[in-house]
Amino acid sequence: MLGKFVQVYMDDILIFSKTKEEHLIHVRMVLETLKHHRLYAKASKCQFGRTSVAFLGHVISERGVAMDPRKVAAIATGLARRLARKFVDS
Repeated sequence: MLGKFVQVYMDDILIFSKTKEEHLIHVRMVLETLKHHRLYAKASKCQFGRTSVAFLGHVISERGVAMDPRKVAAIATGLARRLARKFVDS
C-alpha cells in the first residue's frame, strides 16, 4: 500500500486512486489496516473522494502536483511589503 496508492506524513494519510471504484477498495484496505493495528481516524477530519487536496504547500490533483496558489500569493504579498518598506526607508 505505502508508496503504491497511500502516502503518510505525520498524521495525514493520502490515498490515490484512478477510479471511484478503485478508491473505495483502497479506502477500505487502509481503514482495515488501521483497525487491525488498533489505530483510528477521526471522522470529522476525514475527506473522501476528493479530486484535489492541499498538502504541505502544494495542491495535488489528477493533473499532478502544483504549488498552492494561496501560499504563492502570501509569499508575493510579503515580498512586495518588504520591497516597499525598503524603498520608503532609502
